[in-house]
Order: sequence, then structure tokens, then C-alpha cells
Amino acid sequence: MSATVSSPNVGSSAEVLVSTEWVAEHLEDPSVRIIESNEDSLLYATGHVPGAFEVDWTRDLNDQVVRDFIDGQKFSALASRLGITPDTVVVFYGDKSNWWACYAFWVFQLFGHTKACVMDGGRLLWLKEGRPLTTVVPQADTTSYPVRTRNDRVDRAFREDILLHLTERGCLVDVRSPQEYAGERLHMPDYPNEGAVRGGHIPGAVNVPWANAVDPNSGKFLSPDALRVIYEEEAGLKPEDDIVTYCRIGERSSHTWFVLKYLLDYKHVRNYDGSWTEWGNAVGLPVER
Repeated sequence: MSATVSSPNVGSSAEVLVSTEWVAEHLEDPSVRIIESNEDSLLYATGHVPGAFEVDWTRDLNDQVVRDFIDGQKFSALASRLGITPDTVVVFYGDKSNWWACYAFWVFQLFGHTKACVMDGGRLLWLKEGRPLTTVVPQADTTSYPVRTRNDRVDRAFREDILLHLTERGCLVDVRSPQEYAGERLHMPDYPNEGAVRGGHIPGAVNVPWANAVDPNSGKFLSPDALRVIYEEEAGLKPEDDIVTYCRIGERSSHTWFVLKYLLDYKHVRNYDGSWTEWGNAVGLPVER
């Protein structure tokens, strides 16, 4: 099953990954909206793909009071401001081999915007290929995107779901570094501790670091055959498994969620965005080291 989009008519699980060449050919396509979403909020202003809009994960996708995502009204306002309609193909890309691009893609799925895809290789590959950047912030004609109720049931997991998952022996994939998984670190290398008081992992979780799925030189996802070796032969997962991915706050695990659901076509994959900042601080929850 191919994972490359040959036209803007995306929507199926086989059509969620586009090349930098495809994006370059569709920079002025009115049916396509390109979105940059980064961990480093300063990158967009230094230069971005011509015509690309910015979606900041903290400012645009998350509620500013409650630890949760924006609601349907605010998502409608965001999409309308970006000039997106339900028929617009939204292409996400960003830094960190598309961490936050996959996160933004995931949030858009929660609101049912299935005409979405990710640019393979992200910002890294676009720069390596010497493709143009601009500092010009584009302007869009405001649309009237319909208000949709966010659906958390299919692609998102909560703490209560994880507890049920443990009793039913579902599959958990911890995508953090081996040191975080083992409890030797409470945070990623070179990152500050974001508040977890305990180290370790959720009982029974298998450790498959997110970065195993990409070529570090290009930022591109590995081939489906190579991914099957990692997740099936080495980690023991099966396409029919009920799987939950998690990390620290849900960004790295959205990357693995994307790999399993869309590049390997697994049918039952959810992302637990509460992840270790919730589990590692909650009273009474079990931890393994």
C-alpha cells in the first residue's frame, strides 16, 4: 500500500504522506493549505516554505486554561483564519522530523479533518534540498469552517483508558528514550524536567523510541518494510492489536501513532497525550522500572 499522495484528493490511510517535490508543485494550489508546526517557535519567522502558515501547538491547539485541546468553536475559528474549508487539503511539516507536524495532524483528525497529510522529511529535508524559504507571512481570505464537536474516542486515550488497557492486556508503546523508559531520567537529554516526580514506564509497555522510525540524515520515514521489522519483528506488535502510544506530553507519541495507523495501516491505535507528565505525577498509578 502506497503512502504517497499523487493528487490533492487525500483522505484514506494510504494517502497521508507527500514528498517535498509534491509540495513544491502545489505551492500555489488553492485547494492546498501548507502548515508549519514546530517545537522551536522562532523557526517560522526565520524562513518557511513559501505560502506556509504557522500553527503553534501551545497557542493555537491547546486551551490556555484547562490542560486540553481547543473546542469546536475555537477550532472553527482557527481553520477559518487560515483560509481552510472542509475540502482543503492541509499539509503539515515542521522541525524534529515532524514531531509537531504529526501532533497538529493528529489534532485535526480529532476534529474530523481527514483531508490532511504530512510532508515527508519535514523542514530538515526541505532545507537540505536547497528549496526556497521566505519570511513573508501569507494572508488568507477568511472562510466559514463549520463548528465540529471534537471526537476523542477513536484516536485519543485518557488515563482511565490506560487503566482499562492494563486489565485487558492491551499493547502500550513507550516512545521515549531508553533512559526515560528505565527511569534513569525524568526528561529527555538536554531538556528540563517538566515536573514528573517519578521515573519509569507504564507496566507492560514496550520501548520503541520514536526516532527509530526515521532516517536521521533526511528526516524521512523509513519504508513500510523497515518499519515492520522494528514494530512487528522486534517489538512484537501485530496489525490487529489494540495499541496506545505515549511519551512525555504526547508529541513524540503522535509521531509513532502516525506511523502505526497510517504508514503501517494498523486499525486500533490511540495516542495518550497525558503521557508521563500525567502518569508520573498521579497518585496511586503503577510504575515499572
